[in-house]
Amino acid sequence: MTQQVDNKMENKIINIGVIGAGGRMGRMLIEAVQDNPQTKLSAAIERQGSSLVGADAGEVAAVGLLNVKIVDDLTAVINDIDVLVDFSLPAATEQNMQICAEHKVAMVIGTTGFNEQQEQALAAASKKIAIVYAGNYSTGVNLSLKLLEMAAKAFGTDADVEIIEAHHKHKIDAPSGTAYMMAEAVAQARGQNLKDVVVYGREGQTGARETGTIGIHAIRGGEIVGDHTVMFIADGEVVEITHRARERMTFAAGAIRATTWIVQQEAGQYDMQDVLGLNK
Repeated sequence: MTQQVDNKMENKIINIGVIGAGGRMGRMLIEAVQDNPQTKLSAAIERQGSSLVGADAGEVAAVGLLNVKIVDDLTAVINDIDVLVDFSLPAATEQNMQICAEHKVAMVIGTTGFNEQQEQALAAASKKIAIVYAGNYSTGVNLSLKLLEMAAKAFGTDADVEIIEAHHKHKIDAPSGTAYMMAEAVAQARGQNLKDVVVYGREGQTGARETGTIGIHAIRGGEIVGDHTVMFIADGEVVEITHRARERMTFAAGAIRATTWIVQQEAGQYDMQDVLGLNK
């Protein structure tokens, strides 16, 4: 995707809205907004019926009083923000995309687990507004994707590929969005359609491993923030590319970095590699 930079935005304070402001990720996003000198929290949204509605978002996030009350209606604050950051659930994100598209508000989306209909809604919204959509906002993960692409091109299908991911016991979706991103990077580099070659878990499998397949395995337990290992298993050697996240602030800071970039872009769908300049 070609970048379109508006120099007028470079020194502008960007007004940010955060979906799920009272959740674990929402609180970290608010902290990351406060830590970034280019951004300001201007809206905080929670689900209807939340006990946090009416509370000060800064106090909920333990960053101090911000005089931004948590609300339960995005439309009530949509005109106060330049970018909406949404790390919520697919159905909620789909609705939020429609609202943002109607009001020409850019988005940074970290929600994973979209179905085909929601992917289509994302494509439709990105024709009207600029959207960064990524399964992972870590700089290290996105660098890893480039390394995976290089390894996949070098090995081709001469190496068997297995992806192992581990996350905390509270994570809803499996495999993780990052595991899918890594699998997709390998498949594309090998000229494959991921849907045609992916294998999950291998439960009850009989017979030899089929050449060219990509295995994905998910582990859930404790408070693991996010570990991903991709193994290229060739005859006589094994190459492993591993990324381990040690704190969630890595993802939050990356997402807020993306907000400062997306306001300078034309309508379209981008990813974190675009933000980092890795797709040039």
